[in-house]
Amino acid sequence: MSKIRNDMFGLKAKLPISEDDRRWVDDSFQRLERVLSRERMTNAEVILPTPNYFPDPYEADQASLDRMFRRVCGYMRLDPDIAEVNLFADQAAELSKALPYWHGKHQDAAGIYMKSEGRPVVGVKESQLKNPLQLVATLAHELCHVMLLGPSLIAHDDPDMEPLTDLATVFVGMGVFTANAARNFEQHQDETRQGWAMSIHGYLPEQVIGYALAKFAHERNEKKPTWADHLRSNVKSDYRHSKNWIEQHMHTSSVGR
Repeated sequence: MSKIRNDMFGLKAKLPISEDDRRWVDDSFQRLERVLSRERMTNAEVILPTPNYFPDPYEADQASLDRMFRRVCGYMRLDPDIAEVNLFADQAAELSKALPYWHGKHQDAAGIYMKSEGRPVVGVKESQLKNPLQLVATLAHELCHVMLLGPSLIAHDDPDMEPLTDLATVFVGMGVFTANAARNFEQHQDETRQGWAMSIHGYLPEQVIGYALAKFAHERNEKKPTWADHLRSNVKSDYRHSKNWIEQHMHTSSVGR
């Protein structure tokens, strides 16, 4: 039902997240504007999971990771030589012993960011190579660490450092990947059993990412962004509900597009 029909019958759009979460996203957008600039958001190109953006051959190996890393760096306006990218074994315990600085609060973190005396290092779990979409989402998240933590725009011990980093991927145009990788369903089967497994990727729930994407579109004055067609159904629903709510409760942004 359109916004006009909602208003006609006295219906109000329902926000799919709590008021606290909404305020956190809104406040965090303002915070990212202060440290990265509003232009970084309004002029960001939204990157899509299509061959036009990722035409390179993909063999799920280190060479493919290197190519993907350089391409994502380019989309995020980063010099690909700003950091090096390495694979690490899936066992977090092995990694914590092998490296001087282990960054990440979750034992099953998909990626890591490390900074010592030399260039920062972006580490990617080997299993991420099996899923190129999740790999791009992981690289985008860790490169946002490079953008935010490297120049000390935010602190390592900031209580919401990781969620803010996920939100930054939306802010710089990589949000479609963060949204679509937030929840992953996989089918498994062997000689004795079969079924489905679900894994969670990232630090923000789907509903919050959906609202963040709607906020992103609103701030850019995008009424019907074509990039929204590339969202998975669950996130797209949260995005649409959030977009309707924003249209009913917020004034149009002054930024033209």
